[in-house]
Amino acid sequence: MPSSDFDSACLPDLIPLYYRRLFPFSQYYRWLNYGGVQKNYFQNREFSFTLKDDIYVRYQSFSTQNELEKEMQKMNPYKIDIGAVYSHRPNQHNTVKSGTFQALEKELVFDIDMTDYDDVRSCCSAAEICTKCWTLMTIAIKILDRALREDFGFQHLLWVYSGRRGVHCWVCDEAARKLSAAARSAVAEYLSLVKGGEETVKKVVLLDPIHPFISKSLGVVESYFSQYALQEQDILGSRESVEKVLALVPDDVRKELQVSFQSERKPEKRWKQVTDQAARKLATAKKGQHFEKEIMLQYCYPRLDVNVSKGVNHLLKSPFSVHPKTGRISVPINLKELDTFDPFAVPTISLICEELDRPRAGDEEEKSEDTKEKENETDTAEKRKIRDYKRTSLGKYVKCFDQFLDGMAHSRKGELIRQSDLQKEF
Repeated sequence: MPSSDFDSACLPDLIPLYYRRLFPFSQYYRWLNYGGVQKNYFQNREFSFTLKDDIYVRYQSFSTQNELEKEMQKMNPYKIDIGAVYSHRPNQHNTVKSGTFQALEKELVFDIDMTDYDDVRSCCSAAEICTKCWTLMTIAIKILDRALREDFGFQHLLWVYSGRRGVHCWVCDEAARKLSAAARSAVAEYLSLVKGGEETVKKVVLLDPIHPFISKSLGVVESYFSQYALQEQDILGSRESVEKVLALVPDDVRKELQVSFQSERKPEKRWKQVTDQAARKLATAKKGQHFEKEIMLQYCYPRLDVNVSKGVNHLLKSPFSVHPKTGRISVPINLKELDTFDPFAVPTISLICEELDRPRAGDEEEKSEDTKEKENETDTAEKRKIRDYKRTSLGKYVKCFDQFLDGMAHSRKGELIRQSDLQKEF
């Protein structure tokens, strides 16, 4: 569909249309207002906009959904970032006494970027991704989602495709939003296994006993390892890639494997030789030797940008922002369809704007509805916008966002009932 291919030169024409007719402002406000339980929660939230020609505007804040909508339609940001909820309104931060303007709360966030895996993927590098290496993002989501829910007890996790080469997680539970910087650091460190920079050869070191979290994470990795690492990335294929793997095993084992690999070329059988050696080592070593597990984790375990998670005031790209390089919308990921999620099937702004112009079945019916609705112009505009995104490829992603918001609303209602029952007891 050539007309749907994204051309960044068209962005100045497409962005205003996107904010006018397609951006899900109602759901967006519903999310960040959190039921209006806390006074000024939305009003004290920082937004930052990147405008055309990389003009960066921080400390934007808005009193209402309507104000946010009007300002975004006026400024037409190429990128939206969301920051913390502050002690005062961010757009008035210059008028507040020095030292009193403080970041109080924010969702616990995680940022996983494919470029951090460049030392262990052979198919792509830098900003490039393909369906082969996207498996790393699937593994990352499965491992982190399980840990955040089961090990920490969080319930409301919004996973979002960044629009290019990574994924973001927004943990929206009240307990997560209130975490201190030290507590955020502790969670991020608990989830981090791959340590060290480019100079570090062995980035994963396991100690006895292996923590249950690591064992469960290995269970996820194992289910993808043969297809992804041995076949698609061919980590035991070329001489160079074999040397990288063997650099992660003890010296005596390396020598034995170098000899045995000469008579065996098939990656699966070579890997069997690695695991057999590990089993022998484990049976004879005084302390645990888990080098085959360390290899699997080094090649497949999630690589977190911990600095993004640690800071309360750290900004992160907003869901439904447009990626200016790819044109793709930063959309929520439905975890029920995680294994079939295709980043290349995520709609571009070009596609959804084009879809608005296509005639659809039921358009005549909508026209007659519009006539009836003209009595209430505000209501008409909102209904028109709802129908607009539903007419495009963006619709299913907004539906996924709606389901996430419904889950949060249900929990809030349950909590209010619980608190009311407790008060009655006293």
